[in-house]
Amino acid sequence: MHEALRNSIHNHLGFVPTKEQEQVISLLADFTFSSLQERSCLILKGYAGTGKTSVSGAYVKALRENKKTFVLLAPTGRAAKVFSQNADFPAFTIHKFIYRKKAEKGGGVSLALAPNLRKNCVFLVDEASMIGDFSLLNDGTVSSRNLLDDLMEFVFQHSANKLIFIGDEGQLPPVGSDFSPALNPEYMQHHFFGASFQEVKLTKVLRQAENSLILKNATKFRKSFDEDHFPKLFTDRQKDVIRIDGMALQEELENAYNRYGIDETIFITKSNKKASYYNLQIRNRILWFEEDLCKNDWLMVVKNNYFWLEELSPMGFIANGEIFRIIRTGKREERYGHKFVWATILFVDYEEVGELEVLLLLDILHNEQPGMTREQQKQLFFAVEEEYAEEHNKQKRYEKIMKNPYFNALQVKFSYAVTCHKSQGGQWEAVFVDHGYIMDEYSDPSFNRWLYTAFTRAKTRLYLVGFDERFYE
Repeated sequence: MHEALRNSIHNHLGFVPTKEQEQVISLLADFTFSSLQERSCLILKGYAGTGKTSVSGAYVKALRENKKTFVLLAPTGRAAKVFSQNADFPAFTIHKFIYRKKAEKGGGVSLALAPNLRKNCVFLVDEASMIGDFSLLNDGTVSSRNLLDDLMEFVFQHSANKLIFIGDEGQLPPVGSDFSPALNPEYMQHHFFGASFQEVKLTKVLRQAENSLILKNATKFRKSFDEDHFPKLFTDRQKDVIRIDGMALQEELENAYNRYGIDETIFITKSNKKASYYNLQIRNRILWFEEDLCKNDWLMVVKNNYFWLEELSPMGFIANGEIFRIIRTGKREERYGHKFVWATILFVDYEEVGELEVLLLLDILHNEQPGMTREQQKQLFFAVEEEYAEEHNKQKRYEKIMKNPYFNALQVKFSYAVTCHKSQGGQWEAVFVDHGYIMDEYSDPSFNRWLYTAFTRAKTRLYLVGFDERFYE
């Protein structure tokens, strides 16, 4: 079986593998059918341009050909869509696949680990650098659960299952962490006693990738992660990396929207403040949107929401980071000290869900906050609670609040410009990058990691907006 799978991977690869890729292919074949270890995990790491996507895509096709059960997972809807396209097979978000919604006594909703019905199955998790191992809140939401712990527990409900983490350790680690735990075998071995971890790396950038200035520049930044100087950038208007200043920005953005579409163009910034500024400029000066929210606006959800989707929806629930388009806007209301609008929306990475009627919270749309503060959330809760003051039973009153559409309105921001963390897991034809203010002394080596992550979001065109002169000297 090992040999048949190895040959099948070669056939689907479509080119002669490098020596390094050959080692990965052999290890994948051996790992898939090895029965020596229970709770077996493999960490497949590869930098941009090393062929990680090609090898993992060929491996998935070979698994299908050899009738081996497998599941493809990724941390976000956009990442799952990219993984699905590369592997030519459906991929799911981790949270959709491993959690199920659980109704609470008081009428709220929390998440519980679902039973794993798959045995002798290979689980492949792409963009594993994004998976955190800590809880941000303690309220039963995805943010309150330890995703890495839950993923391990879910997969190994049957110890003969296998788990492959695929990722690029050069990318930004999860928010609040200084490394990517799922790509660190020492950390994983220490924290998950009884599981075994193998590691394999792809480090050599392929010759065909070296022709791409996007990857050439990204590789330069990657090789200087621990250095405190400005790597010198390659640019060429005739190729794929273009240096522009603020004067040319509007024209280049208009060209990108016309050539690639809004859905295939993204602007990456260093801060929420800068993202809000660019979103305002793009809507006013390029898209000519005059109202605070218009038909064909593109937005991103900034807080998980369990209210608006049916139980069996392909999305499971509406996750932080999902992008949607406004099909039409409806009634606008001011309630509980906040502004709302009813809207029909379409999630761009889940078109099978179809159009959805929802209520959007407008208050944070145009400000610089990443989302509602906890204090604002509490104020909304108490304002809604006042409406049910005649209900003296505390539990019944709480149930009514949990079913109130205004309390459950989607929290959203415009998605034309986003922070680098929000862009992770996705790729776009055209990417504009503004690195923001840089101190006179280049004192933050992790900034190179930020730039590497931003650059590798681009498939065809990368625009360097107002980049510091020291990158070119």
